[in-house]
Amino acid sequence: MNDRNPDKKDCSDNEIPDYLAGDRFMATLLQAEALATAFEIGLVDCLISRGPAASDALAERLTATPRGMVFLLDILTESGVVVRSEGKYMLSREFMAVLPYRELMELKLALANLAARDILGGFTDLVMRPEQFMRGSSFHRLFSYDRCFGNDESDRHVTSRWMRITTLLTRYESAACMAHHDFSRYRRILDVGGNSGEFALRLCRCYPDMRAVVFDLPLVCELGRAHVDGTPERDRISFMKGDVRTDELPTGHDLIIFKSMLHDWPDEAALRFIHKAARSLLPGGRILIFEREKIAGVKQPFPFSILPFLIFFHSYRPAETYVGFLEQAGFVDIDIRSVNLDLPFVLITGQLP
Repeated sequence: MNDRNPDKKDCSDNEIPDYLAGDRFMATLLQAEALATAFEIGLVDCLISRGPAASDALAERLTATPRGMVFLLDILTESGVVVRSEGKYMLSREFMAVLPYRELMELKLALANLAARDILGGFTDLVMRPEQFMRGSSFHRLFSYDRCFGNDESDRHVTSRWMRITTLLTRYESAACMAHHDFSRYRRILDVGGNSGEFALRLCRCYPDMRAVVFDLPLVCELGRAHVDGTPERDRISFMKGDVRTDELPTGHDLIIFKSMLHDWPDEAALRFIHKAARSLLPGGRILIFEREKIAGVKQPFPFSILPFLIFFHSYRPAETYVGFLEQAGFVDIDIRSVNLDLPFVLITGQLP
């Protein structure tokens, strides 16, 4: 019988990572649109560079109508982006604290806007007929994996666009994973579906003795190589072109990572990939799965910023499903923990005998 730790360690009481604090300023559609507009027209930059200003002065500087500027500032005040003092508006201290994550906030605003277009008028299909919903989803079409086998200008444009999304999200999500698992024991890791190599880069930067291989589709590997080439860690990160559906994984690793990858595939395929990982690992090697968990028991309203991730809610599995996959592939000493990010993530590790 497999040696399994049945206790799921709940890390959800930990302080919410700073990068998620920006979500509070885009909790509703109107708040999100107001913030996106504030970025777009230069209002945020104007308040940073020129300091507090009255609404009429801001309207003049940004060539807005006075009434439109008051309306925008009212929404931004209600959401906490700005505060008013002595007739002048300034960015709140709370919003200033999350400005280091501006690139991420602007990305999430754009993604939520695109996802909202799919959901408006399509929510019934999302709930009742998810495959039909996905066929008509503009957001889902962003991730055109079939273009990753070509190499013309159009293929590169489409692929680099979604890789920018996954890279930026991985930059922050990988930090949460690293905070809840000790990676210092590993020397040779394999990141399956590791796209740009961002997770591998973060790990190698933290652990100087670590070497990493990113296994992904051909064009993804080419663009990923360019992503890490300008870093001091480039010589310790290699890319292997392949298709996990048809190819065996490279051997000789003491850790194999599946981060936000397995949910893209049905159960049969996910189990097959895990079996491939078991054949690829060194004796005593470990597997690590870091995925959003099945949504259940919602206790508070979802903020607007989470819409892009809710589109895939049918694909998120309970931890127990992954545990079953690992057991079938021969893994023991299985550890499960929950990490509360924008949605609950599950971090599961298992070891080969």
